[in-house]
Amino acid sequence: MSNKLMADKKVLIVGIANDKSIAYGCAKKLKEQGAELAITYLNEKAERFVRPLADELDASIVMPLDVTVPGQMDAVFAEIEKQWGELDGLIHSLAFCPIDDLHAPISECSREGFLQAMDVSCYSFIEMAAKAKGLMPKGGSLINFSYLGSALATGDYNIMGCAKASLEAATRYLARDLGPKHIRVNCISPGTIATRAAGGIKDFDAMLDYNKQKAVDHQLPTTEEVGGAALYYLSDLSRGVTGTTHYVDHGVCIVG
Repeated sequence: MSNKLMADKKVLIVGIANDKSIAYGCAKKLKEQGAELAITYLNEKAERFVRPLADELDASIVMPLDVTVPGQMDAVFAEIEKQWGELDGLIHSLAFCPIDDLHAPISECSREGFLQAMDVSCYSFIEMAAKAKGLMPKGGSLINFSYLGSALATGDYNIMGCAKASLEAATRYLARDLGPKHIRVNCISPGTIATRAAGGIKDFDAMLDYNKQKAVDHQLPTTEEVGGAALYYLSDLSRGVTGTTHYVDHGVCIVG
């Protein structure tokens, strides 16, 4: 019998864009500990970056998933049911807001931009949870990613702060909803990391510098560190933990 923390566990990872992605850091950590992975990519353009990573991780399932395209999510979960029959874990690492609405003062965010941000960044997690629970008869673990801008009006995070606050609330309510099925639901809130998605935030380089100075050790988090937190939440180490938001930001969240 393997002594690896994720031995015999099957995990779906949604949101890898390239080798700098937080979700990729998590995937590597889970694979090291014996997990079998299913990995999705956004579209044909993204596939050329993601598929080599999926091959490196020996992913059993590699499929497209744009949560705004009807039927694609159903197809992913149908393939998981066909190949695996069950699921132990899910990583949701998705967020989106039209760039004009992201950069605009929140009082000038369009209704369309607001709804898109909420749909991709929050509702898609709720939808995935609904589909995953039927594949978790013995229980399981679902995680997503937030940011301190959900709790504080920080930087130029603007409407994404609202979307992430909604995601954190959804995490708590899903934890209560799915608790009787022994499915845990938690949120990880990393500090600023130079990912492709974060590059769309206005003055992001200034945010990196600011957070490095605010951190208690003057260090920025790494995707590997976030991967360690994901390993904890997806493994049996966290069997008694659900509904939480866990910060991986070198103490930025505690400094006034």
